[in-house]
Amino acid sequence: MKGKLSFSSYAAIGVMLFALFFGAGNLIFPAQLGQNSGTNLLPAVTGFLITGVGLPLCGIIAMSFSGSRNLQELSSRVHPVYAVFFTSLLYLTIGPFFASPRTGTVAFEVGISPFINESSQQIGLFIFTLLFFAAVLWFSLKPAKLVDNVGKILAPGLVILLVVLLVTAIISPIGAIEGPQEGYSSGAFMTGFLEGYNTMDALASLVFAIIVINAIRAMGVTSNTDVLKTTLKAGSIAVLLLAVIYSGIAYLGATSTEVFGIFENGGPVLSSAASHYFGTFGSVLLAIMIILACMTTAIGLTTANAEYFHTLFPKISYKTLVVFFATLTFIIANFGLTNIITYSVPVLMFLYPLAIVLMILTFLSPLFHHARLVYVSTIAVTFLISIFDGLKSLCESLGIEYFSWMQPVIDFYEETLPLYSGGLGWLIPAVIVIAVTGIISRFQNNNAAVHAS
Repeated sequence: MKGKLSFSSYAAIGVMLFALFFGAGNLIFPAQLGQNSGTNLLPAVTGFLITGVGLPLCGIIAMSFSGSRNLQELSSRVHPVYAVFFTSLLYLTIGPFFASPRTGTVAFEVGISPFINESSQQIGLFIFTLLFFAAVLWFSLKPAKLVDNVGKILAPGLVILLVVLLVTAIISPIGAIEGPQEGYSSGAFMTGFLEGYNTMDALASLVFAIIVINAIRAMGVTSNTDVLKTTLKAGSIAVLLLAVIYSGIAYLGATSTEVFGIFENGGPVLSSAASHYFGTFGSVLLAIMIILACMTTAIGLTTANAEYFHTLFPKISYKTLVVFFATLTFIIANFGLTNIITYSVPVLMFLYPLAIVLMILTFLSPLFHHARLVYVSTIAVTFLISIFDGLKSLCESLGIEYFSWMQPVIDFYEETLPLYSGGLGWLIPAVIVIAVTGIISRFQNNNAAVHAS
C-alpha cells in the first residue's frame, strides 16, 4: 500500500483535526488573556500557545507513536484500574462536567446575552440552554450525516468571519493597549502557560488522535512509521491554524479594554468587537455561527461520552446515557460561564500534569522497554503533587483558606520543589523518577537476559 500522501491529503486531515479542536468555547480564553495581559501580551500569548497548541500536537503524536487503539489502552500501561479512572475523568472533564456545559454558556454569552437586559440574564440562560441541549439530545440520539455536514460548512465559515474581524482589528484597532492586570504584571509567561490548560485541547487530543489515525489509515497509509509522519505533518497544519487565530483574538482582546473595559470573561469580547466594526448585522451573524458551532461540538462530546461509558457499562444503553449526559450538562450550564471556568481550574491543575507525564512516558517508553515500574512510579509521584495543586486551586476558587492538613505538605513542596510556585512543581520530580526507574528497569532487563542465556 502507498505510504506517501499528497499535500492536499495532509491539508484535508489537518483541517479535519483543526475543526475537532476548534470548539467555539476556545475563542473566549485568548480574548480574556488579551484583555488581562495588556502590554505584556507577547510573553502571555507565548505561554498560552505552548499549552493551548503545542501540547495538543504532542498528544496526537504520542497516541500515534504508542500504537494504542485508544486512551484506556495507553494508560493501562500504568495499571488497568488507573486506566479506567484516568480515562473516565478525562472524558467527564471534556464532556458533561466542563467543556460541554461551556458550549451552551459561550453560545449564550456571545449570541444572546448582548440582546437582553441585565435583569433577565439568568432566566434567558435557562430558556436558551433548555432549547440548546434539547437539540443536542435530539441529534445525539440520532447521529446523522446532517451534523457532520453542518460542521464541515460551519468551521470554514466561522474561520472566514473571524479572519475578517481580526484583520479589521489589526488595520484599525479598537483602542490603545493598556497596562497588564494582576497576575500578568509579573510572570505573564507562566500565567499564560497555565491559562492554556482551559482550552482542554491537550486532554481532548488523547481522544481525537484515534479519529485522525483511523482517517490516515483509511487513506492507505499502513506502516506505523508512515502513520506517525503523516500525523505529525497533518497535526502541524492544524496547530498552525489554531496558533494564528488564538494570537489574533488575544490581540483583539488587548486592544478592546480602552473602549469596552475588562469583561468578567472572554465571551463578550468577540460580540462587542463584531458590533463595533460591523454593527448589529455583524453581531447577529457571529451569534448564529457560534451557536451552531457550539452545538456541533456539544453533540460530538455527548456522543463520545455515551459511547465510552456504554463500553464500560454495557448493561446501560447508549440512549439512556445520552439522556443522562445531556440533562447533567444542561444543569451544570446554568451555573453560568464564569462559574464553570472557575471550578474547572482545580480539575485541570490535577489532570494536566498526569496527561503531560503520560505523553512524556509514551515517547521515552522504548528506552526502558515499556517497564511498568517506570510508568507506576512516575505517575504516582506526579499524582501526589498535582492532587495538591488541584486542592490549592479549589480552595482559591471557593475563597477559603487551605485545609489545615494540606498546609504542611504545601510548605514542604514550596521549600523543596523547583518551579512549584509557577504550577510546574511536578516536572523535575517526574523527570528524575523516569531517569532512576528507567536505569533500574534496563539493569533488570539486562540481568534477565544474562540468566536466560
